[in-house]
Amino acid sequence: MILADKIIELRKKSGMTQDELAEKLGVSRQSVSKWESAQSTPDLNRILRLSEIFSVSTDILLKDELDLNPTASADISPTASSYDETEPPLRHVSMAEASEFLEKNIRHSFFTALGVSLCILSPTMPIAFDIMFGNSRLSDLGAIPLFLMIAAAVGIFIYSRSITSEFDFLHNECLDTEYGVDGMVKDKKDRYRSKHISQLIIGVILCILSVSPAILADSLTGDSVVSDMSAIIMFLFVTLGVFMIIKTNIINGGYETLLETDDYSRRKKLDNKKADTVMQIYWLIVTAIYLGYSFITFDWGRSWVIWVLAGILCPVVSTIAKKFSK
Repeated sequence: MILADKIIELRKKSGMTQDELAEKLGVSRQSVSKWESAQSTPDLNRILRLSEIFSVSTDILLKDELDLNPTASADISPTASSYDETEPPLRHVSMAEASEFLEKNIRHSFFTALGVSLCILSPTMPIAFDIMFGNSRLSDLGAIPLFLMIAAAVGIFIYSRSITSEFDFLHNECLDTEYGVDGMVKDKKDRYRSKHISQLIIGVILCILSVSPAILADSLTGDSVVSDMSAIIMFLFVTLGVFMIIKTNIINGGYETLLETDDYSRRKKLDNKKADTVMQIYWLIVTAIYLGYSFITFDWGRSWVIWVLAGILCPVVSTIAKKFSK
C-alpha cells in the first residue's frame, strides 16, 4: 500500500476531513489533496507529524510493503459515510483557469464597485436640482437623472456579473487545484496584501469622515443651500470610500476563493448555499425600502441612513440564515 492510500485510510479512520488534517499539519487543504492523489509527497517533518497524529510509526507510512494493521482498517466504513457527506467530489482547476479567473476578477471588481457607486450617488441629483431651482417645478426633474443613474448601475451589474459567470463553480464547488496554482495565488495575494489593507483603511476613513461636512454646515451656517451642498459632499465621500472597499475586497476574495480560505473555505461553501439566497433577497428588500421611502418623503438627505442600518444588520441576518441553512 502506497503512502497516499495510507493517509486516506488513516484520515478516514480518524474521522477527519482534509481541511481538519491540513489545519493540524499547518498546510493547505490542497496540499493534503495532492498527497492523497499521489501528485506530491509530504516532507520529512510532515511525515513525522502524520505519524504522531495517527499514532503509527514512520516505517508504516513510508514502506510500501508494510500495510496498515487490521484494526486500522476495520472501522473505516462508519467514518467513510460521514466523509462522503463532508467531502464532495472535487472540481479540477488548471493553472490557465486560475490565471484567467484572477484577471477577470479584477475587471469584475471595478465594474461592481462602479455600479454600487452610481447607486450611492444617485440621490445627489434631486438634491442638486433643489439647490439650482429651489421650490420650482424644475426641481422635480432631478428624479430623471436619478433613475438614469440607477438604470446605468443595473446595466453595469449585469455586465459585471457576466465577466466571471463562467467561474461560478469556484464559489460553489470544492476545488482540486493543479500543481503550482496554490503557490502562484499565494504569491499574488501576499504582494497585494499591503495595497488591500491600505485601501480598506482609506475607504473606512472616508466613510467615517463623510458626516463632517454636514455637521460643519449645520453648526456654522444653518443655511439650507449650504446644508444641501454638504449632503452632496457627504455622498461623494461615501461613494469613494465604498468604491475602494468593494473593489479591494472582491480582488482579495478572488485569491481566497482559489485557496479556499476564510469565507471561501470548503465547509463554508457547503453551509452558505442557502444563506446566499437569503442575503440576495435581504438586499433586494433593503433597496425597495430605500427607494420607496425616498420617493414618498423626498428626504434624500436622510434616507441614506437606511443603507447604514442595513449594513449593521447584515451580519446578524447572515448568521441567522447560515444557522437555518445547516
